[in-house]
Amino acid sequence: MTKSLLIAGGGIAGLAAGFAAARAGWRATVFERVPEFSEVGAGVQLGPNVTRILQAWDLGDAFKQVAAFPSVLQARSMSTGEVLATLSIKDATGRYGAPYVTLHRADLHGLLLQAAHSQGVDVQSDAVVSRFAQSTQAAVFDVMQDGQAQQHTAAVAVAADGVWSPLRQQLLGDGLLAFTGHIAYRALVAQSDLPAHLRSQDISVWMGSQTHVVSYPVRSGDYLNVVCLAEGRLLDADAHNLQALQTWNAQKSESQTLVELHHALRGACTTLTDLMAACRDWRLWPLCGRPPMRGAHEHAQGRIVLVGDAAHPMLPYLAQGAGMAIEDASVLAAQLVEATANDVPQRLKNFAQARWQRNARVQARAVRNGHIFHATGPLRVGRDMGLRVIGARLMDVPWLYGDGHR
Repeated sequence: MTKSLLIAGGGIAGLAAGFAAARAGWRATVFERVPEFSEVGAGVQLGPNVTRILQAWDLGDAFKQVAAFPSVLQARSMSTGEVLATLSIKDATGRYGAPYVTLHRADLHGLLLQAAHSQGVDVQSDAVVSRFAQSTQAAVFDVMQDGQAQQHTAAVAVAADGVWSPLRQQLLGDGLLAFTGHIAYRALVAQSDLPAHLRSQDISVWMGSQTHVVSYPVRSGDYLNVVCLAEGRLLDADAHNLQALQTWNAQKSESQTLVELHHALRGACTTLTDLMAACRDWRLWPLCGRPPMRGAHEHAQGRIVLVGDAAHPMLPYLAQGAGMAIEDASVLAAQLVEATANDVPQRLKNFAQARWQRNARVQARAVRNGHIFHATGPLRVGRDMGLRVIGARLMDVPWLYGDGHR
């Protein structure tokens, strides 16, 4: 068996895994279910734990061409607009050896796709991986492509097929994700379309009660990504409607969306309501999750390994979904670089042992942040007071931005 690797899913996790494995000397094939890649999604934040990896992969110049470089992260009161705390992130390179950047998800995906092609990764679209099989000698994907059922064999099988991963269900059988009761309303607005007082090159987190709003620049600072996370109903469905739960880039009518946003932002300060009113074409993303990882067995078994959201779906409250997927790819490649086809199971076991606790910690911290961001009553008062007094220390996470992924 040659040093070959099959990957289900051509998103950020799958492309990063394919690129990193190819750099490690493995022949990688990526199967993506959509016929063609399109520019969907919104902004992503990449902390120095992630940009450090991209720089090590010689992709630093590529992301610098499309990223924005915020100087500060501000926590603000949704009701008054008061700046409760400020964390400087402009010196991230000095502290951690890499910058803190924000960029459009499609731009990150595009640079990873180009990088994968440059390393000879075979990226096949309109190819649906339905099942896997494995033996002591090989792993197999059942793939439907161009109306034809195919089987592909390699030494390693990677499930990077997202939060609703069918390969995870085959491997672990641990059920579907649960709807959290919150919906992310996402929009992108050109800075040139905003009045001067609403333009920003920094990250702002507006905290209210059961609602918070995040805004930050993308596309070299030319656009502002705006996300309102609030309690909400699904698209004419309930929390048990699988199709509604899986709709992460949907639209409601403009009037319905505005009614829901108006309700979520009741009592918000004028600056924030003006910013939200300036945004159009809102997209909806029902937030779903599962408990943090419980052990290495949720990452790898035999010759199959789960990475990214297939392994550890992240709520967006720590801005590390893409980051943990890229960390997964880096650590997986480090295990594969000196591996042979025969010792793959042990190498994947090593990977799983190295990754599961960190991923579980990030998952748990994201859930905790969600509770803090949406605090009500006395807890909200305590949150705001704590941010005023020791805000920068509360917001700083050196355990995350350092070399903890290694």
